[in-house]
Amino acid sequence: MKKLLAMLLVLTMAVSVTACGGKGEEKTEAPSEALEETPGEEAEEEGAAEAPAEGAEYVVGICQLVQHDALDAATQGFMDALKEELGDQVTFDEQNASGDPATCSTIINQFVSNDVDLILANATPALQAATAGTDTIPILGTSVTEYGVALDIDNFNGTVGGNVSGTSDLAPLDEQAAMLKELFPDAKNVGLLYCSAEANSQYQVDTVQSELEKLGYTCKQYPFSDTNDLSAVTTTAADENDVMYVPTDNTAASNAEIINNICEPAKVPVIAGEEGICAGCGVATLSISYYDLGVATGKMAAKILTGESNISEMPIEYAPQFVKKYNKALCDSLEITIPEDYVVIGE
Repeated sequence: MKKLLAMLLVLTMAVSVTACGGKGEEKTEAPSEALEETPGEEAEEEGAAEAPAEGAEYVVGICQLVQHDALDAATQGFMDALKEELGDQVTFDEQNASGDPATCSTIINQFVSNDVDLILANATPALQAATAGTDTIPILGTSVTEYGVALDIDNFNGTVGGNVSGTSDLAPLDEQAAMLKELFPDAKNVGLLYCSAEANSQYQVDTVQSELEKLGYTCKQYPFSDTNDLSAVTTTAADENDVMYVPTDNTAASNAEIINNICEPAKVPVIAGEEGICAGCGVATLSISYYDLGVATGKMAAKILTGESNISEMPIEYAPQFVKKYNKALCDSLEITIPEDYVVIGE
């Protein structure tokens, strides 16, 4: 009888010990063969704990305002750079808003719902939608001319802070004005054509107008609200001016053929803010490489995702160099002689 009571007591104690064990204890138990480690294996596990990003997988949402050469190049450069840095660790959810800022907001909301690891906002309306949509997911802008203007930041010092940073496509506007003077010293009137819905376009034409007026030109701004009035506004501008200036403007870039079909027959040359617009309707530009801009943004993204850099402390980066380029076919058509230090677009 005593033996039977003793056995029952032992069984009761065993059950109590098992019941007290939590889930964490169950996870630490392993078959004996799994506990056999080669020398250094424990150290490798400790290293992985110190660098949790190693081997992690990331989803990056890309919101591009519209499809045109400049923005396409920036997106491609971004993806190529990030793939080079992180390889198969990163996948992309690439979305295009077809020029509609409201669609940008829809895309961003979906990225937030999917809890992506980082958002690339390609163009100003995409950046504005992203900053309105989340203050926690890291946001990198690209193809954004002036972040202080885009995000309504007074006395912008070059660092947005919070969850936002990125790259700027701003070329020296005073040098673009000087380019117009170099090519058309005898012109009198300059029309500045831009989309009034794009805040950074307004900033550019205001700045360029000030520079051109210092050089003795009479300037007039010709804003169009969207593609519906672009043709009429361009026709008026071409009738009233000797030369046109079109800034880095997404709506103009997407409709450069419309601008060219009016300005070329009227023999009114266009100085463009970037290469893509110049290829479609301009004679010359002082431009950047949007692909290289995208690459720089991709390298920033890799540092953020791996924890190497804190996005709140990352200043806006700018293109490292600018190149004078010209549209040979259009210059030939308008019989414009271009200085030797200009590079033919496409070569």
